[in-house]
Amino acid sequence: MRRRMRTARRWERWLWVSAISAIAFAFMPLYTPPYTPLYTLLRDTPLQASEPPQHLSLFPSQYASTVIAPFNQPDYYPIAAQPSDAYRPLGDWVGRLILPSAEAYQQTAAATQETDWAWLEVHLAPAEYRDWVGQTVRLAWQPTPLTQAYVAKASRDVRFPPAVQKTLEKGIIHPIRLNGRDRIGPLQSLAGGHPYDDVTVVLRGRVTPEGQPGASPTLRVVREPVQETGRYIGLVKFLEPVPPANPADLPAQCPGELPCESDDFRVRHYNPTSRQFDGAEEIIRVPQQPQDKDGVFNATTRDLVRSPVADAGWYITGSPDRTGKFTVQSMQPRMLVQLQPQQTILDFRKGLDYINFRNWQSVEQRKGTIQSVLIDASANTPENAKAEWKEGDRALLMHLYGGRGGSHKARELLILGTYAGHFSFGLGQVVRDPFTNELIFNLDYLQVYGNGSDGTLSGANTWHNYMGSLIRGKAGTRPVSDVLVKLDTLTEDYDFGGTRLSFFNELLGELSLIGARYRIGDGTGDSTITSAASCVQDSAQGMFLAIQRFRQTVANNPQVMEWLRANPDNPTTQRFRRLARLGRDLEKQLMPMGILRWDWAQNADVLMGVRSPEGALRESPDEDPGEFISIDDFQIRNLLTGLISWRTAMPRQAHDELAMLFLTNGAKLWFLRPNQVGGNDPGIAPLEATLIFGGWKLPFTELPLLTFLVHRTFGGATIPRVVDWLIMLTVLLAFGVVAIALTRFMQRTSPFYAVKHFLIWKPASLSWAQTLLTLVKFIFVPAFLEEYLFRVLLIPYPKPWLAEWRWWGWALLALGLYVLYRWLYLRLTKQQDKTAPLRLVLSMLLGIATILTYRLTESAWTIIALHWIAVSGWWLLLGGWQHTPSVLQGKRLAGKPR
Repeated sequence: MRRRMRTARRWERWLWVSAISAIAFAFMPLYTPPYTPLYTLLRDTPLQASEPPQHLSLFPSQYASTVIAPFNQPDYYPIAAQPSDAYRPLGDWVGRLILPSAEAYQQTAAATQETDWAWLEVHLAPAEYRDWVGQTVRLAWQPTPLTQAYVAKASRDVRFPPAVQKTLEKGIIHPIRLNGRDRIGPLQSLAGGHPYDDVTVVLRGRVTPEGQPGASPTLRVVREPVQETGRYIGLVKFLEPVPPANPADLPAQCPGELPCESDDFRVRHYNPTSRQFDGAEEIIRVPQQPQDKDGVFNATTRDLVRSPVADAGWYITGSPDRTGKFTVQSMQPRMLVQLQPQQTILDFRKGLDYINFRNWQSVEQRKGTIQSVLIDASANTPENAKAEWKEGDRALLMHLYGGRGGSHKARELLILGTYAGHFSFGLGQVVRDPFTNELIFNLDYLQVYGNGSDGTLSGANTWHNYMGSLIRGKAGTRPVSDVLVKLDTLTEDYDFGGTRLSFFNELLGELSLIGARYRIGDGTGDSTITSAASCVQDSAQGMFLAIQRFRQTVANNPQVMEWLRANPDNPTTQRFRRLARLGRDLEKQLMPMGILRWDWAQNADVLMGVRSPEGALRESPDEDPGEFISIDDFQIRNLLTGLISWRTAMPRQAHDELAMLFLTNGAKLWFLRPNQVGGNDPGIAPLEATLIFGGWKLPFTELPLLTFLVHRTFGGATIPRVVDWLIMLTVLLAFGVVAIALTRFMQRTSPFYAVKHFLIWKPASLSWAQTLLTLVKFIFVPAFLEEYLFRVLLIPYPKPWLAEWRWWGWALLALGLYVLYRWLYLRLTKQQDKTAPLRLVLSMLLGIATILTYRLTESAWTIIALHWIAVSGWWLLLGGWQHTPSVLQGKRLAGKPR
């Protein structure tokens, strides 16, 4: 009976499933399947430039929350509207990128052989091209060989994998309009990086207009456009908020308690005559940004007038709105970019201490403030240190941001004592402020940025766009450390008898190329962060590729090589030698394991144009240089590949150690440290970007002990070279000679039988299996265990900025602890016989030998091998078995009593 009932139920369920399936199949043509990927729908219905963003169907994200606000839409700001004379244009050529249709690309490619271009809605133009303003023109590349080679290397076909749908549903912004298109280059990836045409850019470098408005005009560039926010810039001081006539016009949402602060502010412009903020007064608008899906506000005006950095004034960028009121889109505190350090450090050791411990000290208490610290170990006074920064000087910028902590429900937290943060390079330059006529820093970032929810795009970004933007800038929500590296070997051009080369330009070019590939995820549309591919790993890759390419350029130029040989004492030659030393230090930093990452090696060949797609060497310059390899193509290798370049796996570590390396090579460092500046959001607080486990510090100190142990462990894992093994064998031979000579001397003077029969030829009577097991055991104990505890963990890994006396001080401490350990071991194992003093002396000699080997080879594997060979040889061949309480297979080995 029960069996028949179960059978009846199964048939009943089958009938119900069949009926529902039939109904669903019948009605299927009447609706769009809910499982159709969003990126497919948007790809098949490309957006027009005039289409309002409310029509977008995006999953919840910060970008989706902010783009629908009217004041965050491009058409909110009439192109023809101009502010007062107190403002200045942000650049000669400023405009909005518009992604053309796929058909337009195909038509242009057929007619001109150009595959990478975009429409540019011109907002600002030089005076002689004023009639171009308001026109939509074609933005394309100059037809120079170098420019076209760059475009070819950066271009990819874009095909999204199914995994992108999952990240879209989480609110991650992908270039959905580019999916399915072929040969997407840097201009297309910028124009189509967002779901909507809202990317504003400023054109730098040589810009060549072609044609006339109304007659297919074109702007040609040699540099990738720089992402910008706003059209005009002013320097103002906020006086007070201006309440609206109707309290209902106050923002409905803002951080903290209601009511919100007014969007309108009374400001006073800077007066260049009096050099004070006593210029024209104006009422401007600083719109309160909407909260994102997590309830986080990217910017707020609450307590803006009372900000700790408000007295020095603010650079504001934006445009007049439809009513003519200037509406702020980005803010930069003037104090941040002034060449007025609050602290100047002239001592090298104190500079290292600041980088290691003081830069991020008490970060929560610094909320709303800015620190500006100059480190110059070559100057004798603070005035001389500041005077070294002259107008036109360029500097490498290293950027690191921390987290958004606090009490907010969506606050970021330390995970296992770690907050990674984000790292990137950039360019800093000393320029003349057009408002005050004083020297200030102009800061641009070369972002290598994974896909996120706020719409930040990789590539060149001005400070106003990346940091100061009210929509997605980092200045108001995150603590930031920007360090400017001024080093002539790095940033100044080289003139080799009329042949000019620039390592710095090479570096900027490599970072630009990597940024372009990140925008389209190497053709997948997904720049996923992994253990081997991340902002910091790929920024470091750009540094490595620049070193490789510059070295290759010099080596392949006979005129340059001949000039270097003929002018050994020329200042340029000496500076180039310093660059070579810096390059070796950088390579050692970027390849801490002593081996080159396979993907970096292939990419270096591709970028230098020496490898074909199949990996063979190219036979002609016209051959396809091959594809740029993304580590994400080989998921299994991610972890191991990331470990090969472990020193650049964590943003904080790369930031700090590169800063110390540059300081060691004579650089001058200027730290700029804004800590959630602007309006006050009481629910958030700065969160330190840490080293791995760096949040776990010894009580009452800034010492992350576990971090040091991890770094020393990975540092010791460096793969030895052939020469390192030769060094190890040499030291081992020397140790053996000294040990035998010392033993023979003590045997001649000692009356004890045990001493006279110590260290003599007396092999252990073991089978081959017992011998093999003994050798394996000795690898782990004592060789690995003792070397790891007493050398790798106790002695700092050798680094260029670590003083010799400090390293040897730690080494002597480790040696003393090792000898003490051996003495305790002999007592606890009841081996305190007449040979104990001699064994302690030999243990000390072994410790000295391994310390010397570690210093010369910088690898734990060599000292483990040395220790293993020494102990194995003594125990198996020189009678050591009869002096130790060894037990093998449950039986004590026979031999003379100890």
